[in-house]
Amino acid sequence: MLPFNIKPEKLSLEMSDYSRKLGKGLENLLGAGEIDTGVTPREAVYREDKLTLYRYQRPEDLEPCPVPLLIIYALVNRPYMTDIQEDRSIVRNLLAAGQDVYLIDWGYPDGADCSLTLDDYLNGYVDHCVDYVRKFSGQERINILGICQGGVFSLCYTSLHQDKVRNLVTMVTPVDFQTPDNILSAWVRTIDVDLLVDTLGNVPGEILNWTFLSLKPFSLTGQKYVNMVDILEDKDKLKNFLRMEKWIFDSPDQAGEAFRQFAKEFFQKNGLINDSVEIGGQPVSLKNISCPVLNVFAEQDHLVPPDASRAMRGLTGTRDYSELSFPGGHIGIYVSGKAQKTIPPAIADWLGKRSN
Repeated sequence: MLPFNIKPEKLSLEMSDYSRKLGKGLENLLGAGEIDTGVTPREAVYREDKLTLYRYQRPEDLEPCPVPLLIIYALVNRPYMTDIQEDRSIVRNLLAAGQDVYLIDWGYPDGADCSLTLDDYLNGYVDHCVDYVRKFSGQERINILGICQGGVFSLCYTSLHQDKVRNLVTMVTPVDFQTPDNILSAWVRTIDVDLLVDTLGNVPGEILNWTFLSLKPFSLTGQKYVNMVDILEDKDKLKNFLRMEKWIFDSPDQAGEAFRQFAKEFFQKNGLINDSVEIGGQPVSLKNISCPVLNVFAEQDHLVPPDASRAMRGLTGTRDYSELSFPGGHIGIYVSGKAQKTIPPAIADWLGKRSN
């Protein structure tokens, strides 16, 4: 007797339909062609070592915000998540709302970069990009949008260079790295980071990627591929799925010394909360941040729990602090349809009121 009293003829029909979907899906997979990364026209305006600074093409019929916006993304993933497809693009929607958008692409570190420190990244690369945008735009201070680890970089940079930042937006950015629900932090705090970096030099991106996937092993490594069968017949949905897969597994290696410093100072010592971080010999304190701050976080974020972001409240030196919560997860805040309708317009509106 079949389990759950499934009739044989129904089971046969379901298996036949499943086989048909797989067959059509294989045809679509073979014809998918190259999976593009980033869809909005842009121009490389500055290069340094592996880094490229891009400026995105603005709609000609819109009067841009006079203060340009620089996006600082995380080192651990590729920044084209912000521009993954035409209808799921934070960059495109910020442009449509009148923002003049620049973005830092960190590239792919190799063995020559293993000794790069956070000082090199913040007081070197980021500062050079900020100075380029300031000079080109004629603005003494610019707006910054920092995402995830890039948000931590943005907080540190603004603390050290408040005179160059007019407004700061952080998105899914951890401030308290040791909240009770932070599984990733609990893992990192048990690692002998010195042994890891001294042994490997640069930390392979594959290690970090599989660490992230292991936080939700059922949904991220199994269930989504079962569900994929239902979209194989739709070429557009399949292409979008493949874009996401490419991004997930497109994980750059991490410069060893910068990884060592970030893991120890933030995850293990909780340096932003404890005011113990030093970069380039200079103390980093959130109290040094006096510009307006908008803190955007996701309520179902498994990588950066909302309490880890909410901890920023009251720690900066600004009188103009705002929060924006999104009812979704760490990836959904970039790519979901609901996020595209709410997050970029809200950011652009907040910036616009403080940039004229």
